[in-house]
Amino acid sequence: MKKLLIVVDYQNDFVSGALGFPQAAALEENICAKITAYRRAGDQVVYTMDTHGPNYPETQEGKKLPVPHCLEGTEGWQLYGRVRPLLEGCPMFRKPVFGSGELFAYLQEHPFSSIELAGVVSNICVISNAVLARTAQPEAEILVDAACTASHDPALHEKALDVMAGLQVSILHRDAPAGA
Repeated sequence: MKKLLIVVDYQNDFVSGALGFPQAAALEENICAKITAYRRAGDQVVYTMDTHGPNYPETQEGKKLPVPHCLEGTEGWQLYGRVRPLLEGCPMFRKPVFGSGELFAYLQEHPFSSIELAGVVSNICVISNAVLARTAQPEAEILVDAACTASHDPALHEKALDVMAGLQVSILHRDAPAGA
């Protein structure tokens, strides 16, 4: 069976835009290398796009995080840097919330031996989609490469990795600094 890489929300607004943070930019090289390795091996790569509309301020998320971001069609919504061309032709899943229902449905229909997640933000969207992957495919190995994910809050990042490990997600490269 094939392996799957899910690149979560590696978009301009999470790297250099409205909600950007330095640790996210430091992930670019590692995420690019990961995408390239999966594609060369003939394995599947998909990605999620946090996607909001003009009604964002009226949504539950918008009320709790009043920072407009990832508004569909804007530069902030686009994939960041060198990741963008590497993901051309890969399935994309828009998501208005932290986890992707479309990705969950895809995973229910397409079995994989392992599912790895990379991207941002570790304590919000990465962990949410890791739980969905575990739920959709309970026998697949679920992995998160700590060198390919980050949070604006290092303490929450470490806690998210701990929680995912507790959910039987294999955490790779935990001791490697972002961008290493």
